[in-house]
Amino acid sequence: MGVRATELRKGQVIDKDGDLLLITAQEHRTPGNLRAIITIKTKSLMTGATNSTRLSSSDMVEVAYLDRRKAEYLYKDTTGYVFMDSENYEQFILPEELVGDRMGLVRENTTIEVTFHETTPIGVELPPSVVLRVTEAEAAVKGNTTSGVKKEAVLETGLQIKVPMHIQVDEEIRVATDTGEFQGRANN
Repeated sequence: MGVRATELRKGQVIDKDGDLLLITAQEHRTPGNLRAIITIKTKSLMTGATNSTRLSSSDMVEVAYLDRRKAEYLYKDTTGYVFMDSENYEQFILPEELVGDRMGLVRENTTIEVTFHETTPIGVELPPSVVLRVTEAEAAVKGNTTSGVKKEAVLETGLQIKVPMHIQVDEEIRVATDTGEFQGRANN
């Protein structure tokens, strides 16, 4: 579906020459008595490359239709991450290039939202935070637990993050999915 460049907003996905581009910033300027200029910054959902494009107010842009469906993350193999659609039980693979390091925050057999363009899976939508169990961490030394010192910890997914000294093995912690940082102990 084509829309005018003046109707584009941050967060929309456009289809340009078969590449899906997420609009990360949009600026509309009218310098003096000249024609309006729309500048959009985009990030390719296929390659991750960023770009800046200038458009006139009369340019038409193709907006991509995206569908979000719940799918269960099953396991990782050499080709990528294997998911199962929760509605029709079909399995599909998302390559590591598309999901990046975000899958280090997802346990196997967890249901998450997968974004589709037509019938092709293109990415995952994670909740703002996830709860994961600590599998490896140094033991805290008495007196070191009250300061702001942090230590390395390995989570059940294999992800390594910095945690406060008082966190121990087998504790469940909350991790922010956008930054991958420790947020606190999980409320049981």
